Amino acid sequence: MATSSSFSTSALSAALLAAVLTTSLLASTSSASSRPLSVAAAGATTNTEFIRTSCSATTYPQLCYNSLAVHATKIQTSAKLMASTALDVALTSAKSTSAAMVKLQQSRGLSPREYVAMRDCVEVLGDSVDLIRQSMAEMAANKGGADFGMMISDVQTWVSAALTDESTCTDGFAEKAVADGEMKTAVRGKIETIGQLTSNALALINAYATLHH
Repeated sequence: MATSSSFSTSALSAALLAAVLTTSLLASTSSASSRPLSVAAAGATTNTEFIRTSCSATTYPQLCYNSLAVHATKIQTSAKLMASTALDVALTSAKSTSAAMVKLQQSRGLSPREYVAMRDCVEVLGDSVDLIRQSMAEMAANKGGADFGMMISDVQTWVSAALTDESTCTDGFAEKAVADGEMKTAVRGKIETIGQLTSNALALINAYATLHH
């Protein structure tokens, strides 16, 4: 009976995680629909092709395209907007996953080691969120003047640090101390996705930086 109860509690925790980790990457539609259809369609094709080409230089091109194509009207063909939007997507994913993990951390059924791994992961994800948010603010404030080089160097450093934080979280759940199961698989999967989104954002930031060299 104890085994059955433990399994049931674990299953409920996994179900809770699956429910609260789901996040939408869809964006609001733009006013492009007010233009003639042929013009709007042509613009959309150009924008999405720009995104596809830019994403081909990232480590996870399909994820890059899938997460950014819905923002094509906003990005248009701007390398800066491409990079900042990629950061925004990574930020949204990190924030929603962190919030979900806080809720799961408060649920019953976690072993002491699982609780510690969850707590540590929430902490480093919080650091990652702060670094990504700081990077976005710095990019938005810069107008491409003489201080561009310093700005982009800071952003590259911060996003790299955010990526390291996310890897630390993934490693924590890879340890044998955390029992294998649906919860471990779901958590690792979501954290890995955040890491991949952040990696793609860093690649796009690097590409944006080369345009100013």
